[in-house]
Amino acid sequence: MPGRRVQRHRQGVILPGMVERVNDYNIGMPERIRSQRVEAVVLRHADWGEADRLLWLFTRELGKLQVVAKGLRKPRSRKAGHLEPFTRVELLLARGRDLPIVTQAEAKDVYLKLREDLVRVGYASYVVELLDRFTYEEGENIGLYRLLSDTLTRLNGEAQPAFAVRYYEIRLLDLVGFRPQLFQCVNCGEEIQAADQYFSFEKGGVFCPRCGEREPSARPISMPALRILRHFQRSKYGEAQRVRLSPMVDQELETLMGNYLTYLLERGLNTPAFLRRVRKAQ
Repeated sequence: MPGRRVQRHRQGVILPGMVERVNDYNIGMPERIRSQRVEAVVLRHADWGEADRLLWLFTRELGKLQVVAKGLRKPRSRKAGHLEPFTRVELLLARGRDLPIVTQAEAKDVYLKLREDLVRVGYASYVVELLDRFTYEEGENIGLYRLLSDTLTRLNGEAQPAFAVRYYEIRLLDLVGFRPQLFQCVNCGEEIQAADQYFSFEKGGVFCPRCGEREPSARPISMPALRILRHFQRSKYGEAQRVRLSPMVDQELETLMGNYLTYLLERGLNTPAFLRRVRKAQ
């Protein structure tokens, strides 16, 4: 069915303190390897013990991992500045009894401009939360890693960060197996014409006006908004930038995609509320 993943894991998201499941989270580090060098983006962290810190990473080589950085909270720790959230970092990991241990860390990109703007911080948090919610310990996924690191780079440097986020949302759905059908009606199969249409979260795609009026789960989507989604779905980022994302269409897509992603995840997201508060305060 368009927009629905054939097989979906029903494993809960690991939160700080849920240490009884650490081995489930780290099946990606091979048993035979005592140490491994990886490139990663730090997703989030939590205090651990008296001076250590747990880190949730998305790595280029192993996918999503949970690791421990010993002594990171000590005032003289040389690794502390390299392991903040949203940092792209090169790590040397050693096998520990329960979790891999960070023995070396060198930041490759700390995205300084992003950190100076609360709206951009909010967007980066949203990007990371989506990746964290949609992925599990499924091993290497180069496509997802590149999408994450490229999106953080765009949020750090581009004048319209919302554009990068809207592109990220639709490309993320492709890579995690929830590609929505945007070119044919999911009910009758007819080609979608240049007119306002309907979108169904439940059916995973667009309904033509005739079918959409009879589908209880369908809600309206304007043709300008649908045109942006279709363009993003079939274009590399450089090609996607040829179109303009107006504030009105951006607002429509933010609402539509936010609700669709929440439907797919079967739970709400935390970062959109933070983003709304920050933008309201500006």
